[in-house]
Amino acid sequence: MIQTALKSVYSFKSGHRGMKDLLGSKGANLAEMVQLGLPIPPGFILTTAVCNQYLSMEQRLSDRLMAEVYEALHLVEHELGQVYGDAEKPLLLSVRSGAKISMPGMMETVLNLGLNEETLGGLIRQSGNEWFAYDTYRRFVQMFGSVVLGVRKEYFDDLLTHQKRHWGIAEDTGLSVTMMRELVNAYKEVILDRTGQTFPDSPQEQLRLAIEAVFRSWQTPRAIAYRNHQKIDHALGTAAIVQAMVFGNLGADSATGVAFTRNPANGDKELYGEYLMNAQGEDVVAGLRTPEKLSALAVEMPRIYQELSEAAYRLEQHYRDVQDMEFTVERGRLFVLQTRTGKQTVQAAVKIAVDMVEEGLLTREEALLRIDANQLSQLFVPAFNSAEKARARCSGRLLAVGLNASPGAATGKLVFDPDEAQQWSERGESVILCRVETCPDDIHGILAARGILTARGGNTSHASVVARGLGKPCVAGCEACQVDLRAETLTVQGRTFSKGAVISIDGITGEVYEGALDAETPTSCNTALDALLSWADELRRLEVRANADTLSDALKALEMGASGIGLCRTEHMFMGEERLPVVRQLILAQSSRERRQALAQLLPMQRADFKSLLEIMSGKPVTIRLLDPPLHEFLPNREEVHNEMLALKQADPYQVAYQEKRRLLGKIDELREVNPMMGFRGCRLGLVYPEIYEMQVRAIFEAACQVLAQGGLVRLEIMIPLVGFASELKQIQQQLDAVAQRVMREHQCGLDYWFGTMIEVPRAALVADELAQYARFFSFGTNDLTQLTLGFSRDDSEGRFLTRYLEKDILEKNPFETLDTEGVGRLMILARDQGKQARPDLKLGLCGEHGGEAQSVQFAHQIRLDYVSCSALRIPVARVAAAQAVILGVAKDTGFDSRPFPRLGT
Repeated sequence: MIQTALKSVYSFKSGHRGMKDLLGSKGANLAEMVQLGLPIPPGFILTTAVCNQYLSMEQRLSDRLMAEVYEALHLVEHELGQVYGDAEKPLLLSVRSGAKISMPGMMETVLNLGLNEETLGGLIRQSGNEWFAYDTYRRFVQMFGSVVLGVRKEYFDDLLTHQKRHWGIAEDTGLSVTMMRELVNAYKEVILDRTGQTFPDSPQEQLRLAIEAVFRSWQTPRAIAYRNHQKIDHALGTAAIVQAMVFGNLGADSATGVAFTRNPANGDKELYGEYLMNAQGEDVVAGLRTPEKLSALAVEMPRIYQELSEAAYRLEQHYRDVQDMEFTVERGRLFVLQTRTGKQTVQAAVKIAVDMVEEGLLTREEALLRIDANQLSQLFVPAFNSAEKARARCSGRLLAVGLNASPGAATGKLVFDPDEAQQWSERGESVILCRVETCPDDIHGILAARGILTARGGNTSHASVVARGLGKPCVAGCEACQVDLRAETLTVQGRTFSKGAVISIDGITGEVYEGALDAETPTSCNTALDALLSWADELRRLEVRANADTLSDALKALEMGASGIGLCRTEHMFMGEERLPVVRQLILAQSSRERRQALAQLLPMQRADFKSLLEIMSGKPVTIRLLDPPLHEFLPNREEVHNEMLALKQADPYQVAYQEKRRLLGKIDELREVNPMMGFRGCRLGLVYPEIYEMQVRAIFEAACQVLAQGGLVRLEIMIPLVGFASELKQIQQQLDAVAQRVMREHQCGLDYWFGTMIEVPRAALVADELAQYARFFSFGTNDLTQLTLGFSRDDSEGRFLTRYLEKDILEKNPFETLDTEGVGRLMILARDQGKQARPDLKLGLCGEHGGEAQSVQFAHQIRLDYVSCSALRIPVARVAAAQAVILGVAKDTGFDSRPFPRLGT
């Protein structure tokens, strides 16, 4: 908790980058840049503690605090020789938000504070540029009215668009002084009409209201939604940065822009960004005009480009990370307004981390910690099939090409409203959110959409930055697209597409296509990723296996670096078109003899499956789980069968087909369960119908003996699912061990194999010492263990109440995505301790979806599991997360006791 003895206001000269908790990231970095001697407009910072106090108690800035503000402001006035609110030498200010963790575009900014009719005259005389002064005043009244006074931005935009059309003007730069004077008066009338209040002319009142608006923006729905999605603590609060204005709209020798010290899309080492001549900063980031690439500045303003390059180099060397800089050029003089760690695609982040190791800026350990492990699966995001794209181009389906703002491929239905994007997504529709340009209020629609398409804006516009951070495909600045938000239409090349029309966007090339295109996943990792993963493998202790059920799964797992198969779900082998009828024959069997006849047909199929997996894994561990799901999952939909039966009955109730349908419907009803997840499945199925598991084990061991006979290597682990009682495990294991021994005698082969069990029933964790008498290994099936421990049905809870739980902070994270370490984790620790006590060499693993989630992998390392297992595309996530766990030193003992288990990541 921040002590009351700390100051409320800090000048840039009295802070440094180590004060981000108090000054926010933006404020601390501004202070740091002042220490580095970079050209920074002077200013001061109101702390995050002031924000939290304002929001929790006062809802108005106190006179005492404002006295501190004016004391700090006086120092700025003295440094610049200008006075805030003075009619002769007016100082104008900006007020910006800045939290500890950057939230680009989520909170508010107010520019050009201090203008009224009197100071406007001083600005005209001071600048010698009446057009600039009125342009600045127009912008100020519009921004203040929207951000501070709460008038919807659309009212100002519609008025401006109407007046420009009336005057026959296309661009804002074509407005005359007289026109802008009229606009200012019209804007003030809109404010009076919508709020019942006159526009505040007092500079002091403007400053107070602007600071309060910035603090309130911490609690806006879009900011809350962003923090929820990014897992940012709501208690942090934002600082408010008050800074002297510099102007990029003073004429042909002025400009504004955004620069990254490296390319944030692909990681190339180049000064990357965009700029606009004769503009203010919001014109670039808001996408109001399509900017020029930063490389063109080297031609247009070579001296400024060189100075900017030098500043960029100094900042990257100082921070040892990619920097995202905002800059303004005022009458040929460069000012840096902000620097922060640049948001990057995961492709760029991997390349940059590896490059910086090679350049000596980072150690390998630091490079690994720079990576958000959970995002690594984005490296394998789908891309459109190149041949199909070529056909689409030949057939005229290529509609337009915009900026390739964020990589990936997405197909979906056109939606123009962010609320509708969210609604359509919630009912299962894939949508592309199409806007003229996005703004922070669109965040919920962006989160819901498969991809984003904008008609305006550049690679540093709001849509581009947010999409890259979220890993969503985005095509921005597609000026050939005419977007009519009211009519909800997209017009391009004379063709109009309405809401619901299907389009495809390619964030890699910037292309927009009519209709759907097939996507494909990249087949190999790049060199930088290979290097990063090799460093992770040298450090990590945890083994990383794959959940793989087929030969193609196993091949992909090996490609991704799996050290074995941690979960082979044999039921997936039954779903083939040629196998399902045999499985149904098994289910419909009336006797053990009929079941064995069906199983005899399945045996060679299963044997071939297992042989192919054992061969390809070549001595790496293969953990095969025996049949787990309830039998009704292999039967067709009841309603469909019922309708088919009625149709057959109407045609001829005595025909064989009708009798078979009737029998099938009866079996469906017989196997129907109120709660199938807790019903007749897993080991219960194996105990009631022992011939099913016996067939599977025979197939497994016949396959293993064949591989050994051919000179191959086999490491075999057989997992018995859904065990809750030691007596279940004992009886099944004895039964299946006899089958294994019999097969090995028949084939005259010897094989070291293990039987083990999944810990997925809470009772199994509580009696783990009893289970360990028979099991050589435990594999925590955290999907079912989470459901049964929490009493949450995953299929129902996520669509009904779990989202609300997360929104209301009842739960910090979705327990089906990130392991519940306080509840499920306690059971895992208990099972570990009791199991190890009974069998010291007991092997421990995790094979739920959590095995590919970074924080859950770190927990697995922390409680000393031996391996995690996950889907193939999540293997790089687990490899890096396991290394990060070692680096972060989370290997400390966490034995179970009565104290609350610490939350990882808090």
